[in-house]
Amino acid sequence: MLATKVGLVDTTGTIDTHTMAAVAAAINVQVTRDLPQYWPVNATVSYLPDPKKIPQGVWPVQLVKTLPPDEGGFHMTRHHQPYAKVIVTPHSDEWAVDASHETVEMLIDPNGNRLQTSTSIEIVHGSIQDGTGRFEYLVEACDPCEADPYTYTIDGISVSDFITPHFYDPQATPDARYSFTGAIKKPRQILPGGYISWVDPTTDEMQQILWVDPNQPPVLRNLGPATSGSLRLFIESQTYHFTRKDREPPTPEAKAKRAAYREALAAAAVARAQHYT
Repeated sequence: MLATKVGLVDTTGTIDTHTMAAVAAAINVQVTRDLPQYWPVNATVSYLPDPKKIPQGVWPVQLVKTLPPDEGGFHMTRHHQPYAKVIVTPHSDEWAVDASHETVEMLIDPNGNRLQTSTSIEIVHGSIQDGTGRFEYLVEACDPCEADPYTYTIDGISVSDFITPHFYDPQATPDARYSFTGAIKKPRQILPGGYISWVDPTTDEMQQILWVDPNQPPVLRNLGPATSGSLRLFIESQTYHFTRKDREPPTPEAKAKRAAYREALAAAAVARAQHYT
């Protein structure tokens, strides 16, 4: 299998090179160690220091200050090559999770049109449960578990949880893993802060269950016919800004713990370097 190269690049000039390199290294561990355990992915991630130089064959993940309201994180060139854009929020490290999210989903479904048939779901009395029909779900591997409480850390950097293929199993089975961290406990479970999209078989249009606010019940959205590029481009144009506007930020305790871990790693690196002088 040919390896895919992903490059993390800062177009804003606001992130220091040490942080960029650390985040790229963490996502590289995720896509070389964790993702291939469940998905047939062969890829590497590196930090690109010059935003004006994107090597041939590299899919860039660009850090940007803003995105238009009708754009999401997933993009394609006119030659149908995938790339991603991630909004950098000042004084926040959420962009690292978003970069991980976009990288994982781009690698699993580069064209943004991958559908997987499974049991339908519906909202009954404010809860999501299986229905009696079948849907064709858009494979967006991080969306059902994208909220910060379900992230995990690699060398002090938070990365996104992601579903496994067992997420689409007809029913739960012993020892099956439905997301990498185990936060998802059964097929088609949507965690607070997440969402899932599918093709409605009766209308051939897109629908979605969105659970952005964990303090409110999930909602069913009828998105209509897909009208722009790939299905994922369409879904993100309808959802991306909405989910990030109302997302639950990491707790101060979680942020402090991650920062302390990164500081400890940095101190250990300084001490270790002295052994080589």
